[in-house]
Amino acid sequence: MGDMGMDVETPEDMATYELVHFITYPIRFALINSILQHPEQLPSMYELEELNADVSGATVYKHVQKLIDADVVKEISLYEQRRQGYPWKFYGLTKDGHEVLERHNLLDSELPDIYGTISNKPAKMIKYEDAPRPDKD
Repeated sequence: MGDMGMDVETPEDMATYELVHFITYPIRFALINSILQHPEQLPSMYELEELNADVSGATVYKHVQKLIDADVVKEISLYEQRRQGYPWKFYGLTKDGHEVLERHNLLDSELPDIYGTISNKPAKMIKYEDAPRPDKD
């Protein structure tokens, strides 16, 4: 039996390889990590922008949409418990997205605690962290 290491023979292997490559693109991987590190794993777009302030909001939005198109991230909207002045759209990993990260040990990387290390968080961010959120499933 040959070594199955980096054998990308089958279309499925190729697709997986491409997906991992897609996910690990720096800004997308940073966004995924921002989601994973969020206390509820459901940040709002504003929180994603704040945590990735080195790129523009438009760039964050564009890459979140790409992750949604790839079925790695899902957008969850709150309707019933929607509160004035609070976000109502949140972003979480899909089941498939989570499985791919797990299978390729991308969840185990030693992540710095970005939420814990932000000193002087903007008041809006503190408020948004306490926003009502939908259930993930």
